[in-house]
Amino acid sequence: MRKLQNRELGRKTVEQFRNTEKAPFVIVLDNVRSQSNVGSIFRTADAFLTEAIYLCGITSTPPHREIQKTALGATESVTWKYFNQTSEAINELKEKGYKLIAIEQAEGSIELQDLNIEINQKYALVFGHEVNGVDQEIVNSCDFCVEIPQFGTKHSFNIAISVGIVLWEVNK
Repeated sequence: MRKLQNRELGRKTVEQFRNTEKAPFVIVLDNVRSQSNVGSIFRTADAFLTEAIYLCGITSTPPHREIQKTALGATESVTWKYFNQTSEAINELKEKGYKLIAIEQAEGSIELQDLNIEINQKYALVFGHEVNGVDQEIVNSCDFCVEIPQFGTKHSFNIAISVGIVLWEVNK
């Protein structure tokens, strides 16, 4: 077995990425405080051909050194938009016909593996603050909540890890 070199991977250029049909998912970041997490989420969004990232509230925006450090250039390929209030992003997505899914531990949540993604439906995946999660007002505005099952002593995953897990599952 031989490890492949970067030139052998056949990766898209930024231009090719922009012209490629995207997966029907927008990531909404509700007041994410860590710029490293934001950068990691950009990189993951690029890997899964995610349509866009909506950065809301206190969430930092590119260009920023800490975001760039973990994004490794993905801020140039992935479309993003900033909103002062997460509710503004939610309203825009509702008007465009997206189903809104809060990734949150909540009463009546659906376990991630039980989520059924409908063909020809666009989705907004809402991820929240590293400590406080998705704001309750935003949870109330979503169509439903999805929870990632966990089996250890901790109550949550790092947000960048959560984005990766969810995107992997919804892109199957």
